[in-house]
Amino acid sequence: MNNVIADKSIDCRGLACPMPIVRTKKAVDEMKSGEVLEIVATDPGSVADIRSWAERTGNQFLGTVEENGVFKHYIRKSDPSEMKPEQKYPHVVSNEELEQKLNENPVIIDVREPMEYSFGHIPGAKFVPFGKLEETIAELAPYQNQEIYVVCRTGSRSGAACQVLQQKGFTKVKNVVPGMSGWKGPVHTQS
Repeated sequence: MNNVIADKSIDCRGLACPMPIVRTKKAVDEMKSGEVLEIVATDPGSVADIRSWAERTGNQFLGTVEENGVFKHYIRKSDPSEMKPEQKYPHVVSNEELEQKLNENPVIIDVREPMEYSFGHIPGAKFVPFGKLEETIAELAPYQNQEIYVVCRTGSRSGAACQVLQQKGFTKVKNVVPGMSGWKGPVHTQS
């Protein structure tokens, strides 16, 4: 990956989801087809987020290099004929709707990063970081026909996770928006 020459580089160090994606989209929109964008980020969640965004939009994800906690992601802008409009996951519930269902012990999957989860999550939420979601699908199989609520910080990463689950045959998946950034319900922290 060290031989990748980027046509443009953006600095997203210190930014959390969804800002690296917002900046990536803006930068890619300003580029010509075939050009390569380097995204420099420190958010571990950006590893899965950038790849997922590229796949959802038809751009080519070239890879990621990590050095001392800094991630360098590379995307090649596709030709307009290869690109597709970004698909937002359509099945959404509000924080308040999920909070009202907590006494029913719903299946909640939290797809944030470990540090975010440990500082506060919805009681009973199963922790599956977005970057590990596909490799843990078998563990989630018992919930395949149940209603599943997927949460992240803002609803962006969880929306992408909902799409992955739906592609794997989970039919009753809901994205919780705006997610933990606006959650006013009970929170469990890990000591």
